[in-house]
Amino acid sequence: MKKGAIVALIIVILGGLFIFMARDVVDRFNPLISKEYVYVQINKPGEPADGRYKYKLTGYNAEGKKKDVTFTTSTELKGGAYLKVLAKGSYTEQWEEIKAEEIPEGIVW
Repeated sequence: MKKGAIVALIIVILGGLFIFMARDVVDRFNPLISKEYVYVQINKPGEPADGRYKYKLTGYNAEGKKKDVTFTTSTELKGGAYLKVLAKGSYTEQWEEIKAEEIPEGIVW
């Protein structure tokens, strides 16, 4: 009986670590999280990551609610650029560069 409890405890601990360390993977497949557009501005350089550039930015959805997004690109993005990011929790499905005029009025940087 003790052996089974120890195995169950190890599984719970590893599962918890996976959830906290790979949140974007969990968010990607979670049916309870809906997709939404988040508007961000490139305000810091991307971090080199395996031949790509990783961006961790804070942006706003159309209602002006603050959201954190993380995504990678194959090229470094220019500072000050505005992006429209399709996010599902912390998972980013796609992004596109937009003009400042395309940002919803309720968003204040």
